[in-house]
Amino acid sequence: MHTALRFHNRADAGRRLAEAIGARSDDPVVLGLPRGGVPVAFELACCLHAPLDILLVRKIGAPGYPEYAIGAVVDGKNPQRVMNEDVLAYCGASLDYFEKEAARQFEEIERRRKVYLGDRPPTDLANRSVILVDDGIATGASVKAGLKALRQAGAAHITLAVPVAPRMVIEELKTQVDEVFCLSAPEDLQAVSLHYDDFKQTSDGEVTELLARTTYGDLPKG
Repeated sequence: MHTALRFHNRADAGRRLAEAIGARSDDPVVLGLPRGGVPVAFELACCLHAPLDILLVRKIGAPGYPEYAIGAVVDGKNPQRVMNEDVLAYCGASLDYFEKEAARQFEEIERRRKVYLGDRPPTDLANRSVILVDDGIATGASVKAGLKALRQAGAAHITLAVPVAPRMVIEELKTQVDEVFCLSAPEDLQAVSLHYDDFKQTSDGEVTELLARTTYGDLPKG
C-alpha cells in the first residue's frame, strides 16, 4: 500500500481501484456507501462488469449523546441490527430503547432507499461475493457496521475497497474481511478530502443518476 497518493476526483479513485483489483471470476456485487462512496463504486462496477447497489448504514446513538454509537442498522434484503453490547451496558441504554431507535432508523433507511432507487429491491447477498466501497475512511465506524451486517446477511466473500484510509484502521479492518484494497494508507490521515483535488459533496441527485444508469442485476451501462 502506498502512503501519499492523490486522486483527481471520486471517478478517478474508482478507476484506479479497479486497476488494483483486476479481473474477477467470482461474479461480485459492488456496494457503495452513500453518498460519496457511490461515484467510486459506480466506476468500479463498470470496470468489473458487475451489478451495483448501495448499502445504507444508520448509527444508533446513546440516550442524550446521539454521536456516541451504541449500534447501527444496515439495509438489505434482510435488514440487520448491529449492537455494541459493551457500550450499551456502559451507557445504561435499555434493549427497549435500542429497538425503538432501530425502528426509527430503519424507517429513515427505507425513505432514503426509495429516494435513490424507487421500488427497486435490495440485492440478495446470501452466498454472494461482495465488494464494499467508500470514498475514504476516517474512523471506520460505518464501515465496521456494514461489514458485520454483510456477514450476518450471508455474504460468502467480502472485499473492502477504498482509495484512502488510516493505516491502523485498515490493519484492524483486515481481520473483518476476506480482502482489502486500499490505495493510500498514511500513518496520520488528517482528512480524506486532502487526498482529492475535487472532493465536492456528492448530491442525492448524483447518487440517483448513477444508480439509474444501472439495470438491477445486470451490467452497468457506463
